[in-house]
Amino acid sequence: MADLPSTTLTSEITKFQPTNTNDGWFHYPVRVYPHHTDYSGVVWHGMYLTWMEEARVECLRTVGMSFEELVSAGVDLPVAEMSLRYHRSARMGDDVLVMTKLVPDKVRLNWEYQIRTETDLCVTATVTLVPVDFEKRKLLRSLPSSLEGAIAKLAGI
Repeated sequence: MADLPSTTLTSEITKFQPTNTNDGWFHYPVRVYPHHTDYSGVVWHGMYLTWMEEARVECLRTVGMSFEELVSAGVDLPVAEMSLRYHRSARMGDDVLVMTKLVPDKVRLNWEYQIRTETDLCVTATVTLVPVDFEKRKLLRSLPSSLEGAIAKLAGI
């Protein structure tokens, strides 16, 4: 297999790197591929949920909290509530920006989202997660200290 020139590969990867911004939003870029769409080239509505989860997991990872660490610590973060509003469909070939911001509320983690193309707002959403003891399947009354630390880092962005 031929090696690609590193400068080309590096510039392509850098162009699509997730980033934290000064206004509290985490930016997670996505290119819409054929497998994200229906037969007409319009993004399937459920794909936005996948992108939102990817953005949320990557956002936490950038401040030192990997999902694997949460699972190892016996913590699950199931979705307790979700609200989505579809404004416009993204289409095959679009570059989409999934923006997310954490708004903590005691032990509830409220994630706000905006998904947009370069010119249009596609989806706005809020997803609420709650911490649960993985084995006992009981709601935790406080966040694990490692998760609190990650949230504090996000609040400082």
